[in-house]
Amino acid sequence: MSLSPLVEMRQISKRYGGVQALDGAELTIYSREIHALVGDNAAGKSTLVKVLSGAVPADAGTILFDGRPAHVRSPRDAKAIGIETVYQDLALAENLDVPANIFLGRELVHAGPGRIFLDHRRMERQARALLDRLKIRLPHLRRPVRVLSGGQRQCVAIARCMAFNARVVILDEPTASLGVTETTQVHELVRDLRAHDLAVLMISHNLNHVLGLADRITVMKAGRTVGSLVAAQATQEAILRMIMTGAP
Repeated sequence: MSLSPLVEMRQISKRYGGVQALDGAELTIYSREIHALVGDNAAGKSTLVKVLSGAVPADAGTILFDGRPAHVRSPRDAKAIGIETVYQDLALAENLDVPANIFLGRELVHAGPGRIFLDHRRMERQARALLDRLKIRLPHLRRPVRVLSGGQRQCVAIARCMAFNARVVILDEPTASLGVTETTQVHELVRDLRAHDLAVLMISHNLNHVLGLADRITVMKAGRTVGSLVAAQATQEAILRMIMTGAP
């Protein structure tokens, strides 16, 4: 874990009509760390992640990236500085194959007679190299992703982030719908992301997974940051007390 924060979110506020979704929330993330964001429903976790990923703009507050102010007002802004997000629905095109999904929206092309063509061979070659680097084993890259298991799809969605120089990967409940074996596979991939110098921000309700995987844990309640814990020194009881009482 780096000594200097990679991401700092300071006094982030967001209101939806009469609902104060975020009220001065704060979050600090370091490179080479797995950081878990926990809290009850309506704690503000998803909204804070949406602000960081550019899905929604904050009403107030500051985001620093690598020590410099970052103006994240759209997903394009977030991607430009290296923030990638994998939501629960994965946003995969189920009728397309693995390389097409990894390069979806950022396809590789080559010039042809009077027109531009998709460079399927280069996309497959780079996709295969990426999956090998991340130790992701898939039986067939050219089959539609709809034939893959839930864990394999999750791995494809995460690998897509790595294809474009991500520095922060945000995972929204990455194992919520997976079985034990597939959960283990995804957890191994998350650890591998950390080994590749990335910061991983993970939303999860499963405290067993959080304590077994995360380096640090931030607890939220009612749109505010309650506090952060070193996972190796935390207990479920301490985390649950913070979630329920809102006291550090």
